[in-house]
Amino acid sequence: MSVAQEFEAANAKYAASFTKGDLQLPPQRKVAVVACMDARLDPARALGLEEGDAHVIRNAGGRVHDALRSIIISQQLLGTREIVIVHHVSIPVLANVASAKTFQTNCGMLTFTDDVIRGKIQQDLHQNADHIAFLPFGDLRQSVRDDIKLLKDSPLVLDVPVTGYVYEVENGRIVKIE
Repeated sequence: MSVAQEFEAANAKYAASFTKGDLQLPPQRKVAVVACMDARLDPARALGLEEGDAHVIRNAGGRVHDALRSIIISQQLLGTREIVIVHHVSIPVLANVASAKTFQTNCGMLTFTDDVIRGKIQQDLHQNADHIAFLPFGDLRQSVRDDIKLLKDSPLVLDVPVTGYVYEVENGRIVKIE
């Protein structure tokens, strides 16, 4: 059975007991969440969200530049008035690491540069991807800070609270980034 067929079977069970068809279009908690697409991160569970609570926008790295179009629509047409950013990390490998700023991460966005992925695309697909910004980063905490700054500086984004977190994949905790 293919994964798509598994999804169809799971959806049939879900739809058989579905009772939330009357939820309103705007998210009830008026928040947009931008999160990494990493399969180990379930934003609804990690943040205590139910259907209808929030817009959850996911992409590689949880980068807001990639989500800007959706954020603008969420604010302008659907009334969100807060933004939460969630990147992810593995907790410190050594228990005696003195600085909470030191993380070993296995976020894929730290494993390549634009030049590396563009070269791979050229080699494997014989296509030029120079026009795409893949948005990798070298410092996880700084990437969250950069994304917060991008939103706060954008004239297309309302002046609303923006909070950034790093999700620890081993224990499910979120750590606020100042």
